[in-house]
Amino acid sequence: MNRLKKITSQFFLLTVLLCNAACAADGADFPVVPASKNVPKFRVETVAANLEIVWSIVFAPDGRIFLTERPGRVRVIENGKIRAAPFFVIPDIEPSGESGLMGMALHPDFSANRFVYLAYAYQDKGDQRVRVARYRETGDTLTDSKTIIENIPAARYHSGTRLRFGPDGKLYITTGDATKQSEAQKLDTLAGKT
Repeated sequence: MNRLKKITSQFFLLTVLLCNAACAADGADFPVVPASKNVPKFRVETVAANLEIVWSIVFAPDGRIFLTERPGRVRVIENGKIRAAPFFVIPDIEPSGESGLMGMALHPDFSANRFVYLAYAYQDKGDQRVRVARYRETGDTLTDSKTIIENIPAARYHSGTRLRFGPDGKLYITTGDATKQSEAQKLDTLAGKT
């Protein structure tokens, strides 16, 4: 019997013995714990329907709910009803695969400054990239676009970008690795970073 067959046979035998030992255990060391009677009751309630690949949901101080749809639409739910028309549509969106309109955040002082931050994929000379831009809510739309950062590597998959303000008031941006896992370990690229 050659060495590989011998090792394989020994490994198989060891596996069978361990499985038998595990099955023979009486369970005394692992008692069944009854479920808690204090489990909170949850109820599913549909707030909006017929949306297309919702990525981010944020809650405004005035009770409105803002959400992003991958094809580039920002939608608003107000008083329990979704507005019929999109609140805003990104004009130069690249909504393919897992990209499109992704992250959204409201400035911590949104009530005063009305700043909304959006992260979305776009095309640049045939390459897909991600841009984070700041807008101002003006009436029933977003205006005053200002690019915060752009040219973040993107791809059809793994472009996922999230936005969130930390307790320090700073905007934190997470980026996907653009299907190149090793990029997350490199300091000379924005792919796969926070």
